[in-house]
Amino acid sequence: MIKVLFVCLGNICRSPLAEAIFNHKIHNKGLDSFFKSDSAGTSDFHIGELPDDRTIRCAKHYGMSIKHRGRQVNRVDFREFDYIIAMDNQNLQNLDKLKIRYGFPDKTIYLMRDFVEEEKGQPVPDPYYGGEEEFHKIYDILDRAIEDFLQELKERHQLYA
Repeated sequence: MIKVLFVCLGNICRSPLAEAIFNHKIHNKGLDSFFKSDSAGTSDFHIGELPDDRTIRCAKHYGMSIKHRGRQVNRVDFREFDYIIAMDNQNLQNLDKLKIRYGFPDKTIYLMRDFVEEEKGQPVPDPYYGGEEEFHKIYDILDRAIEDFLQELKERHQLYA
């Protein structure tokens, strides 16, 4: 089983939406048995909270539900997850520091948009201070990046035809 962790700052906007999109796509492709996913934040701002209402509404708009409570990245995540994917460079840097502190210096941390050739190095912007439309823009970015990520997994792990 391939385990994927999506990470943003507070774990109430981008990363739970990424997790929902990923789960929706793998379910539609009949790949549920190949994957486990989760999401977390590098901060402790929203531990135990539901995702932002706008995140939940955005997911529902695209036919997905989110069953998640905010949590913070921990030591076990670096051991358990095959792919840890940051939403932006600040969280990538935070994760790079944590992997050293937790004793996993060789763990590769990925940037979400690096899976889209023409978007490498770009962040998934934080929609928290924006309106409803910002969440739909984030959905489009995540949808494209996750589709390309799944294509890479397909090739790397020879999962399905």
